[in-house]
Amino acid sequence: MSSIGPASDLADSPTVSFGQALRFWLWLGCMSFGGPAAQIALMHEALVVRRCWISEKRFLHALHYCMLLPGPEAQQLATYTGWLMHGTRGGIVAGALFVLPSLLILILLSWAYTVWGHHPWGQALLWGLKPAVTALVLHSAHRLALRTLKERWLWGVAGLSLLGMLWGLPFPLIIAAAAAAGFFMARPHITPPLPERVDHEPQCANPSAQDRPDRAWLDDNTPAPAHTHFSRPRLVRALVLGWALWGLSLGLIALLFGVGHTLTQMGGFFTQAALLTFGGAYAVLPFVTQAAVGHYNWLTAAQMMDGLALGESTPGPLIMVVAFVGFLGGHSQALFGHPFLGGIVAACVATWFTFLPSFVFILAGGPLVESTRHMPSLAGPLQGIMAAVVGVILHLAGVFAHQSCFPNGWHQMPDLAAMALTVLAAWLLIKKQLSVFKLLGLCTALGLGWQLLV
Repeated sequence: MSSIGPASDLADSPTVSFGQALRFWLWLGCMSFGGPAAQIALMHEALVVRRCWISEKRFLHALHYCMLLPGPEAQQLATYTGWLMHGTRGGIVAGALFVLPSLLILILLSWAYTVWGHHPWGQALLWGLKPAVTALVLHSAHRLALRTLKERWLWGVAGLSLLGMLWGLPFPLIIAAAAAAGFFMARPHITPPLPERVDHEPQCANPSAQDRPDRAWLDDNTPAPAHTHFSRPRLVRALVLGWALWGLSLGLIALLFGVGHTLTQMGGFFTQAALLTFGGAYAVLPFVTQAAVGHYNWLTAAQMMDGLALGESTPGPLIMVVAFVGFLGGHSQALFGHPFLGGIVAACVATWFTFLPSFVFILAGGPLVESTRHMPSLAGPLQGIMAAVVGVILHLAGVFAHQSCFPNGWHQMPDLAAMALTVLAAWLLIKKQLSVFKLLGLCTALGLGWQLLV
């Protein structure tokens, strides 16, 4: 990357001001395309290599912790780094700015989808995007399998998780069983897997910035800031505050609209999704799809695919597709008597309850992690969970393939053109390592061309 962020952020000051960090986190929220692996690599390049704000060792330590947590690891890594640099306000700003640009964009795209999604041109665009989405899910499963399935028992866990999803077992039950298997089968050498696209370059190694300091601002030997010191009262306060925010917000919604109202159901469900999903966005999507489509009927499986395609084309964490799910759920039920207003409120509710636990995990657990610097006892369960996620993601790919390649059901003639485009897209991603943006653009163009021909 030849240029990362505003040039003014490359000042020679030995400290990083809150204003500098604020501008960087806003830029990151607007430019973090490409999914969690690309976002983590972008943060590594910007924070470790170019700016020298944090050392390589501290960055990877934070990454290890975030990968042990349920929820979006890239957003949690940004929150952790912001907290490490500037305390609670730094963590809140970093995490919020990683999400807000994507939320605003997805609300606009969701509205456009409800208005023009059934137009012939809109259908042509979406026809080309659906095979790309299926290929992206398959690519995610393939990439995770290469990193995770290192032993025979892990292959068994992945296969059983796939069968469990086919049998309709609850997602939390599958994850719990996988964690238990990992606990009993773990070996001392098992360590949390790292994203394969994070380049472990020497810190402060940018040759075009000779005036940069040799040591990072938060170096391996930098004295720990006061806010990173572990304190039991501080931990209790953070947990109580997080619990109070969750309870007051969900309780207020239930009090105003009733326990059975759509917004109340969304608050409870997306909290559960945030707490029970490990392995990144593609791991949570099967759980969201299973409930939002099959149980709550907020949208259809085909609309879920369309939402994932829109989410892939926006910055921020891919799990922001929950905003699309919320918008369509609120829009279809015309909450508050107005579909557009209902969609906006529902999208915000889904986003709030999805990301609130992530902030609590970081702001409450950060000092404890800084004091321990390792969590080896969780490595085995994490390995089992990640293996189960491979099977879960494969099941999601099957659901999406059914929607794009067999739109009229398994017993009808398949859409051979969609099937061929799915195979082509998967080959380009896995074998040719085509970027997501190029793939989406190519599939969109091919979809438009094919629809014009037929």
